[in-house]
Amino acid sequence: MEDPFFVVKGEVQKAVNTAQGLYQRWTELMQDLSSASKEEIDWTTNELRNSLRSIEWDLEDLDETINILTIFFAYKYTRLDRELQSANSHFIDEQQTQQQLIAEQQDEQLELVSGTIGVLKNMSERIGQELDEQAVMLDDFSHEMDNTQSRLDNVMKKLAKVSHMTSDRRQWCAIGILLAILFVVIILLIVL
Repeated sequence: MEDPFFVVKGEVQKAVNTAQGLYQRWTELMQDLSSASKEEIDWTTNELRNSLRSIEWDLEDLDETINILTIFFAYKYTRLDRELQSANSHFIDEQQTQQQLIAEQQDEQLELVSGTIGVLKNMSERIGQELDEQAVMLDDFSHEMDNTQSRLDNVMKKLAKVSHMTSDRRQWCAIGILLAILFVVIILLIVL
């Protein structure tokens, strides 16, 4: 029978590899927002967050299992009566030493996996912050577009009003002024 620790370790390592692939794809999408769809960005972000949560849960389960086994073995070995302990003390000491070595190895491997999870958790927090910042930037941009559209509508109304003027000289003056205003608005749009 295979040690469940190594089974869980394999699953966690596979999940870490998947999360790293998702993070790499998410980074590519963030670098080239113009070619990425919002749905793809949202899907990749959600999959990355779900993958990190799954890894966190697997590690918690693994930690819980190790604690249960530690308690179980401690309880089991303290229940042995004195005659059995003296008859089998050498064997028990040897087994405990082996169990101790295995537990230490598993602890070391768990620390390595925990370190990787910590890095991924930090990455996910930074990704979340970056997503929040980009949402604010998109809202600001949308607000600016609305303001610009409102200004442009006002200019168009004024142009319509000016087009009804009867004097050619007035029309040309009005057209010149409106073109200058339009030019300033376009420059402001480009600058902002």
